[in-house]
Amino acid sequence: MRKLLAMVVMVTLSVGLVVGAEYRGAIKSVDGNKVTFTKGAKKGEKGEEVTMPAAASVKVVKGKFNPETKKVEAGEALEGGLKNEAVKAGAFVMIVTDADDKNITEVRVFERKKKKE
Repeated sequence: MRKLLAMVVMVTLSVGLVVGAEYRGAIKSVDGNKVTFTKGAKKGEKGEEVTMPAAASVKVVKGKFNPETKKVEAGEALEGGLKNEAVKAGAFVMIVTDADDKNITEVRVFERKKKKE
C-alpha cells in the first residue's frame, strides 16, 4: 500500500511539472516570432509587460469560455498564425507557455463584445 501511495504522489508531481503556465493579458506587439504582451492586466490597471518567443509549432486559436468547467478552452484555429489580423495590438489573449515558461506554445484570442448602441 505504501508503494502505491508513493507512486501516486510521484505521478501527480510529475504531471504538475510538465504543464506550462497560462497568462491572461493584452498584446502590445508581434514582431516575427516575438510576442510582447501585458501579463495579468485587469481593467483599469497596468500589468507586467513581457516579451516571449513563440515556439515553431505555436497554435493560434479562438478562445472560448466553457461555462461547465469555468475554463477557457481552445476553439478553431486562426489562419496565418501570428500573422492573423486578430493577433494585433490591444487584442485580449490567453498565452500558454511550455513547461520551462520560456516559449509560447498557444495563443487563444478573444473577440471583444460589440457595445450595444
